[in-house]
This record gives sequence, C-alpha cells and structure tokens, in this order.
Amino acid sequence: MSEEVTIGRRFSFVIPKGVREKLGLREGQRVLVRHEGEVIMIEPLPEDPYKELSEALGDFSYSEEKYEKRAEEWLKKVARP
Repeated sequence: MSEEVTIGRRFSFVIPKGVREKLGLREGQRVLVRHEGEVIMIEPLPEDPYKELSEALGDFSYSEEKYEKRAEEWLKKVARP
C-alpha cells in the first residue's frame, strides 16, 4: 500500500488513515525511523517490549532454587573428596 503525502512545517507529515488502520497505529505510539539508502522506513515499536520478548522466548522461567540445586549436584559429582 502506498499513498503520497506532503512534508509540512518542522518536516512533519500525516500517516494516511488507511495505513494507520492497517497497521493498528495509535496517537502517541512510538516508532523507529531509519533510512536505507534513499528509502525512509517507519517501524512501529511494541508498547511493552518485555511482553514481546516474553512471547518470543516462550516459557523461560528462572528459578534460583532449581538451578542452585542442579549446580550443587554437579559440583558433588565432579569435586574431589
């Protein structure tokens, strides 16, 4: 989807309604602006990056007790008397 816009004062422009709706953009949402050669890219940033990371990693629960016990068991096996 492409739409032509005009750059206004302070180099601002309005993202067309169709694009906003398709991407689910909201007022106040943060975006990443970058360029590759002569192309400007605007990438929506997640509202909660920690939630996104959690969903990407899946169930990655850390339990100090669990890993400490495993470490102790390993140490007992490899340690010299």
